[in-house]
Amino acid sequence: MHPISIHHDTATRGPHAAPSAPPSRNVVIAALIAFTLIWFCNLDSRRLVHPDEGRYAEIAREMAQTGDWLTPRLNGIKYFEKPALQYWISAAAINAFGLHHWTVRLWPALAGWLGVLFIGYTGWRLGGSTLGAFAAAALGGSVWWALNAHVLTLDAALSFWMGLGLGCLLIAQTTAADERARLRWMMGAWAALALAVLSKGLIGVVLPGGAVVVYMLVQRDGSLLKRLHVVAGACVFLAIATPWFVAVSLRNPEFFDFFFIHEHFTRFLTHEARREAAWWFFLPILAVGILPWLPLFAWMLKRSWTEADPSPGFAWQRFALAWSAVILVFFSASGSKLPSYILPMFPALALVIAWQLRAASDTLLIRLSLPLIALCGAAWIALLFGADAIAARFAGAQQPLAPLLAYASWIQWALCAAFAGSAAGLWALRRGRRDAAVMLIALSSLTAAQLVLSGHDTLAESRSSQPLLARIASQNGAFAEGAAFYTVRMYDQTLPYYLGRSVIQVEHPDELAMGIASEPNKAIATVALWRDRWQQSKDAYAMMQPDEYDALQRDGVPMRELGRDTRRVIVSRY
Repeated sequence: MHPISIHHDTATRGPHAAPSAPPSRNVVIAALIAFTLIWFCNLDSRRLVHPDEGRYAEIAREMAQTGDWLTPRLNGIKYFEKPALQYWISAAAINAFGLHHWTVRLWPALAGWLGVLFIGYTGWRLGGSTLGAFAAAALGGSVWWALNAHVLTLDAALSFWMGLGLGCLLIAQTTAADERARLRWMMGAWAALALAVLSKGLIGVVLPGGAVVVYMLVQRDGSLLKRLHVVAGACVFLAIATPWFVAVSLRNPEFFDFFFIHEHFTRFLTHEARREAAWWFFLPILAVGILPWLPLFAWMLKRSWTEADPSPGFAWQRFALAWSAVILVFFSASGSKLPSYILPMFPALALVIAWQLRAASDTLLIRLSLPLIALCGAAWIALLFGADAIAARFAGAQQPLAPLLAYASWIQWALCAAFAGSAAGLWALRRGRRDAAVMLIALSSLTAAQLVLSGHDTLAESRSSQPLLARIASQNGAFAEGAAFYTVRMYDQTLPYYLGRSVIQVEHPDELAMGIASEPNKAIATVALWRDRWQQSKDAYAMMQPDEYDALQRDGVPMRELGRDTRRVIVSRY
């Protein structure tokens, strides 16, 4: 008998679980089609924003242009902060389909979409079709998962590979009928973690390892270690993960110290990256990011642990919670914090939420949906009547009021979608259609997230160099291809991408300090040296901040202003 046959829709329920019918096939198919269309609808509609989207798009563009797939470069300078896997995939997409916003955003979006499908498959293997459908809905509808998968960073892909490793491990430990099947799934887990390391570094294996240790300590059971096939798994892991690290280190001797020492230990243990925050920094991000499932998750968290089914000797719900806790504690203790760091928690949390969605009674689900509806409705009304006052609080010299008001209308529609979906979910719950309720809430949450993202392009004037470059090109013609382009005491990450070539940084090493130190001829150390070169130029351009432009103008530096926005001024030498 295939192991999947034993996991019907009553599997792994707690003793107090409410019965629930398997989800309608038509509901699941309709939800999957709608989910896919909504998920991929806006990849090309938004301009890239500074810093992350511009940075990772430009690295991929340069890799595709130069054909150097070994040494990542940003603005023509060696860039070793992260491994190369995402750059390879994005560069391949550029080579295959051309340079577009959607091609450089494709891999994070595809990784997020695949992560939803695989976590749904994992839930199906763990507990049947209801658990699988609810797990996919829980992840696809989580605000933080949807938002991060549609912004060009490395965290969505990292989270996909870690979620793939988690799912393979859970399937191996709970549903594998024989040792050979368990071995296959565990090798899949080890391979996925190797790809996670190739996506963002050692956290791809350190965090899962920490989850295994914590789970065994809490359960007081070390037998899991024997079932991980550590020796064979390490061979698979090393065979996948090490070749690029060895090759790039041989070509670039500075790589090892910078990547393994500086980017891992120094960044974690110190505030060198200037990303410090309070220990509780990630708690509100988790609370908002897990919407619309927060009331259910918080209410049933204790029950998810106490009613976890340990058969056959492995409680997957507890492991998923241990996995999530390790990630949360690890990054909370770090000296470097960014909001997206906790994203690898979400596949594990989605499985737990799916268990909760299936185990809770209809009465409890109806009661817990009311705060969600009230929250969406109150926020919607507040923004409808208070958009002007709220936007005015965020407006300033670098962010004019008008784009904020335009963005507020998008957020109003997003809150409207969330409110309507929550209300429709309540209506379905009252009619005993839990499957339809879960899908409606998940799809409305995804729709709201996409509206928030799409509307963000109204702020492109201050977040991206593209509007300014396009305006200058329309008024003055295209920038001369052979002319040098300088960025003085600043660096806009989107500038090289939209120019289609690298620029020369002046007195602003920032995150490229290591690369500039190894290739100092690719930057200018001081403004004084730049002024000498500028004076001797016949054709050249420069971007700088408005106050820098004013200072240089007072000093008599010859410049012709081509255009400006609230953050940048672009000038030419002639």
